[in-house]
Amino acid sequence: MDIIGHLINGNHSLDAERTQDVFNPATGEVAKKVAIASRATVEEAIAAAQAAYPAWRDTPPLKRARVMFNYKTLLEKHADKICELIGAEHGKICHDAAGELQRGIENVEYACGAPELLKGEYSKNVGPNIDSWSEFQPLGVVAGITPFNFPAMVPLWMFPMAIVCGNTFVLKPSERDPSTSLFIAELLYEAGLPAGVFNVVNGDKVAVDTLLEDKRVKAVSFVGSTPIAEYIYSKASANGKRCQALGGAKNHAIVMPDADMDNVVSQLLGAAFGSSGERCMALSVAVAVGKAAGDALVNKMADAMKPLKVGEFSDKSNDFGPVITKEHKDKVVGFIDSAESQGATVVVDGRNPKVSGYENGFFVGATLIDGVTKEMDSYQQEIFGPVLQVVRVDTMEEAMTLINDHEYGNGTCIFTRDGEAARYFSDYIEVGMVGINVPLPVPVAYHSFGGWKRSLFGDLHAYGPDAVRFYTKRKTITQRWPSAGVREGKSFSFPS
Repeated sequence: MDIIGHLINGNHSLDAERTQDVFNPATGEVAKKVAIASRATVEEAIAAAQAAYPAWRDTPPLKRARVMFNYKTLLEKHADKICELIGAEHGKICHDAAGELQRGIENVEYACGAPELLKGEYSKNVGPNIDSWSEFQPLGVVAGITPFNFPAMVPLWMFPMAIVCGNTFVLKPSERDPSTSLFIAELLYEAGLPAGVFNVVNGDKVAVDTLLEDKRVKAVSFVGSTPIAEYIYSKASANGKRCQALGGAKNHAIVMPDADMDNVVSQLLGAAFGSSGERCMALSVAVAVGKAAGDALVNKMADAMKPLKVGEFSDKSNDFGPVITKEHKDKVVGFIDSAESQGATVVVDGRNPKVSGYENGFFVGATLIDGVTKEMDSYQQEIFGPVLQVVRVDTMEEAMTLINDHEYGNGTCIFTRDGEAARYFSDYIEVGMVGINVPLPVPVAYHSFGGWKRSLFGDLHAYGPDAVRFYTKRKTITQRWPSAGVREGKSFSFPS
């Protein structure tokens, strides 16, 4: 059986003393094994990045950007291969994998603008014959720890910008679907990256803790669940590192009485069930304002969900695939059971889908639950599966209070035709990413991604303009060259 290793200093490394199974979630079978890095292997990767840093830091931004131009071309050339790897280990349907990859490539495109993004600022004659300017200098060795649900896109949120800013990078991808990250790393070297600038180590908590503790690592970016995000942010900060840690979510969509209900249902299908709901931006709660809106939403959703197909990644007619592991399937089903036992109504039940030829796969079908209340366990926690819960309220104010009171503040949406309501919602909702008739308000690559409250730990959001700030440190230089024969006398006053 194939063992997936690491990529250190441009070379493949195995370190297979410990391994972990990698499943094909559509079949439920072990397809590969992944090597779990020891502390020594992670330290070897950090050392390679540290050794490569001085020369890469001094490489002009334009030459760094040219590597990214080449890289974009290679990602597009090998798109089918990348999507196949995503599907085989994550289970994501091929068309969904293609969308993930494209959003990742857009971040590479943004990173190609490094010469413009790193220009800094210049002011002449801030004082007599005194000039001042600022510049953005790299941090050194930085690290990224990425989740299973976007094995291509989320790493591409991180390392392209970090690298064009002059840093070197160590990536610790999810050990559940590691092949994609390793392959796109190989393509980056094919694009012309010098050895050691980018390194990949597969591993578990040992690898994570090594990155968090090693003083050579100056910054850590993380995407995953909130408990782990809190741990990583706390430990990285305690060790003097810059850190951004993106956590969990419970994204609500308010459905107003005046909304175009057919459009709402069409949009919610993909937003709730796409990628099996394994998205931090998945819309998992629809908050219907008024009985009429609630009844129409539930009835239309139930009808629209009947033809949805769950199945294996290569079949383009499938709408979404399995969840990542049997344990995760059991967790999602457990939340559905919990909601039902606590008084909610399971309108469309996806607990036992029949997928011909893939009876042992980790499948959960599209599920609709009505009558959910904020006291229920399934409402309070992130399900991370193809489950849409409906909460009914009487007013928009009640709906907004429900959202603002939740511990997560990642994404939200309102469906309405009322511009005044939409503006009030966007002004006063306490959530980081807001959609107006847009159910998945994921910012484009030249904006930045991040939530509020316990969905984000750190001061800066991911990718876009905030990424430039996160992966650089500002230096301000003030300079004067005194004219010949002109010297200032002593001065003990603060300069002004």
